[in-house]
Amino acid sequence: MFNVGHSHYHSDPDHSHDHTHGTIDPVLLTTERGIWAVKWSLVGLAATAILQIIVVVFSGSIALLADTIHNVADAATGIPLWIAFALARRQTSRRFTYGYGRVEDVAGVMIVLTILFSAVVAGYESINRLLHPQAVEHLWAVAVASIIGFAGNELVAILRIRVGREINSAALVVDGYHSRVDGLTSLGVLFSAVGVWLGYPLTDPIIGLVITVAILPIVWESGKAVFTRLLDGVDPEVTDEITHALKHAQGVHDVTEIRLRWSGHRLYAEVNVAVSPKLSVAEAHAIAMEARHQLLHHLPYLSKVTIHIDPENLSGEEHHRIIEHTHEGLATHSHR
Repeated sequence: MFNVGHSHYHSDPDHSHDHTHGTIDPVLLTTERGIWAVKWSLVGLAATAILQIIVVVFSGSIALLADTIHNVADAATGIPLWIAFALARRQTSRRFTYGYGRVEDVAGVMIVLTILFSAVVAGYESINRLLHPQAVEHLWAVAVASIIGFAGNELVAILRIRVGREINSAALVVDGYHSRVDGLTSLGVLFSAVGVWLGYPLTDPIIGLVITVAILPIVWESGKAVFTRLLDGVDPEVTDEITHALKHAQGVHDVTEIRLRWSGHRLYAEVNVAVSPKLSVAEAHAIAMEARHQLLHHLPYLSKVTIHIDPENLSGEEHHRIIEHTHEGLATHSHR
């Protein structure tokens, strides 16, 4: 039995087993794509927020203020993502042997906490305005600002979600859905302006509270997505796809173990496959190489694959355990 590991890109020019399909490092390409998406979403949200802040100052609308706070927070979440994508381009080191992809997951946690903080601030301002009502002026400006807020956030949401799915970045997708909900809450500000215009001034802080409540489910769903990855959770469908692909690889008789983990937008796989015990080491190695090659070609979300070859009569982790034994004066123990 033996292991063969392989990356889908060049991590070291001296490693002859590293393999690139083309002249551009795929990991570098995806991180550059992520930085591009973050950069332009920051520009779009900053422009939207600045316009809304100006209208808040002149109108005194608390609903628009709540929406603006949320939009500013949304723009700020792009900063840790930008840092994470920049670090992901760095090569592995003796200390960080898997690279710096986890920084992207940490950025995702920061995004979730930022969304939660924005909800708390918006809720506080809305309750304060309910207790201390103030007149809302320039309703037409509030209405226009809300429509612009919706348009700006929706465009950013489309960009973030599309690129996030393209490069398999959970943090970027989460930030995209955050922008989408921001856009919908911006429309809520439009309803508050209409309510005040019809003679119901409390509509403004009430809509502010509605916006706050709308943020909380996003905190929950975003938190689940980010922390699932931090805990090495992977969609079961991914495991099924890898199993299906390996079982159809020539020479592979069974797939006994699959272990997957995300590191940012890179997916790492370790699998155990069973082959005929009559094969030579070279023949088994060739099967592993071809199986890995097929995985990397047909499952583009994979970044690295390590394949452990077992004879089919000794396949599975149960055959890798070392039974209880003693040595060097240690107590009886076993290894799994």
